[in-house]
Amino acid sequence: MKINLLGKTLEQLQQLCADEGLPKFTAKQICDWLYVKQVCDINLMTNLSLKARARLSEIAYIGRHAPINCQVSTDGTKKYLFECPSTVTSQTQYVESVFIPDGNRGTLCVSCQMGCKMGCKFCVTGQQGFHGSLSAAEILNQIFSIPEFHLLTNIVYMGMGEPMDNLDNVLCSTQVLTAPWGLAWSPHRITVSTVGIIPGLQRFLNESGCHVAVSLHNPFAQERLSIMPMQKAYPIADVVSLLRRYDWSGQRRISFEYTMFRGLNDDTRHAAELVRLLKGLYCRVNLIRFHSSPDTPYRTATPLSMERFRDYLNAHGITCTIRASRGEDIMAACGLLAGTKSEE
Repeated sequence: MKINLLGKTLEQLQQLCADEGLPKFTAKQICDWLYVKQVCDINLMTNLSLKARARLSEIAYIGRHAPINCQVSTDGTKKYLFECPSTVTSQTQYVESVFIPDGNRGTLCVSCQMGCKMGCKFCVTGQQGFHGSLSAAEILNQIFSIPEFHLLTNIVYMGMGEPMDNLDNVLCSTQVLTAPWGLAWSPHRITVSTVGIIPGLQRFLNESGCHVAVSLHNPFAQERLSIMPMQKAYPIADVVSLLRRYDWSGQRRISFEYTMFRGLNDDTRHAAELVRLLKGLYCRVNLIRFHSSPDTPYRTATPLSMERFRDYLNAHGITCTIRASRGEDIMAACGLLAGTKSEE
């Protein structure tokens, strides 16, 4: 089976070159062609010798492929559909990524898994089941293969899947984005989300300089458990305790995502408990309007309750904002990604 060069780190390519009897400096040249010049054909790597190109073509390929569909929202948001082979079943699966233009900023929300294991009750992705993790190449393909690549200023790993459940490939992809031999982005242009899988989160905090966003959604343990099964294994109090061991006063940021449901987590009791839970931690809380989906028992919080919640947190020393909702009309907003070809 041929090797996909996309997603390989400099170290991995150096090992490949050593195994194939190619000069060590060839690995750096390959990185330049893959990530800076972004070629899709090994034969276009013109500063490699003909012998090196011929050998690489025999054993490797560049796994770039375009999305098979694009939907455009009335607000300019674009949702892309990518085809991926399942690592769990023999069936072809699909993942989605979302491009969000906003003035000078262009943010891409990428997926890291086909479906998700976490089972959050309010998330459409979580109801799809789990069909496999994406390779680093499949994660990066979502970034390199969209027409808006050169408009991107930020990447958020907030699409389908749980990044800490596919940590090796997530870390590999962020390394390509931030390393000098890759895109050389600042890690502060990248945010990686998690429901709070503590072993993966701790490793991520130690090995990456990217921002982190924790899906919180309810500060009370039993209430959070009722909508987020992973609360049982990794209580939010333990997640916050881990985060307190790190310094967040510099450029690296920690934020908490809080989807607001009417009558479930949107009153002063929840706001007060959230203040107690996060007091003294240098962080931000982003309030997210719940986006209704078929067969869900949850309702969207009112704009007034969201504003009151925001104002309470800000008044008690917790920086809080209400995130603008984008792409809801094409099922591209938070929690709505399903990865189904029927959306073509």
